[in-house]
Amino acid sequence: MITTGALIHGQREKLLRFDGSEHPVALQLGGSEPDELARAARWGEQAGYDEINLNCGCPSERVQRGAFGACLMAEPDLVADCVRAMREVVSVPVTVKHRIGLDRDESYDFVVRFVDRVAQAGCRVFIVHARNAWLKGLSPKENREIPPLRYETVYRLKRDFPGLTIVINGGLRSHHEALAQLEHVDGVMLGRAACDDPWLLSSVDSLYYGAPDPFALRHEAIEGVRSYLSAQVSEGVSPRAVLRHLLGLFNGLPGARAWRRTLSDSAVLSAYGAATLDQALMRTLRT
Repeated sequence: MITTGALIHGQREKLLRFDGSEHPVALQLGGSEPDELARAARWGEQAGYDEINLNCGCPSERVQRGAFGACLMAEPDLVADCVRAMREVVSVPVTVKHRIGLDRDESYDFVVRFVDRVAQAGCRVFIVHARNAWLKGLSPKENREIPPLRYETVYRLKRDFPGLTIVINGGLRSHHEALAQLEHVDGVMLGRAACDDPWLLSSVDSLYYGAPDPFALRHEAIEGVRSYLSAQVSEGVSPRAVLRHLLGLFNGLPGARAWRRTLSDSAVLSAYGAATLDQALMRTLRT
């Protein structure tokens, strides 16, 4: 997620840069000014992104001060204007990620009015976190855990808007749970679960798309990351920025602690750079 302000006033090319192996990749924008979002969306499409997503789900107070994120759900007309402005300048899909309510108001009318209004502006894909966003008193982490999950609300949205693509998000920790959701909605977003256990993604191709999985073993996945890591480091990216996504790769297996400690050790990262991956693998195998 990148704010419109960062793209307008910051190092735009650096912020939008990504590797071709990441396709398909979406650019999530944070903002609430239609004109600024349109500019940012156009830059995103020119940079090669496959989708532009508007953040209407982040509940952090810092994001609220920027007048975007979950607080935008209280202004469906403004969100509709933002979506319309972006769609007018890009040919890639413009999608919205949002919650099912704000604070402790669990009225279905609130979320259905939001979806209806934004759909009228041309948005066809909604990624729905099946929790309310409590705008005061909870940290972003607590907002992912404390507001109760209400999957039925998301199912009801799909029943009431059969022509829209409804993707469910929130609290899903396994493929068993995720696949069960496809009986009710069009898609599933795995967020925190994929961060905690990246190996979970290794079987997505076969389970969801009937295609061969890219790697059969974790060691094969590591080899797949090696060239990417070297290329990123050669461009000035910190190895930590890449390797932190692999911290949970061996979770639940012998050597997991050594793997995590090596990849997060500042001294090792400084000394070995891209070769930190080799150091971590050697120490993991040794345990």
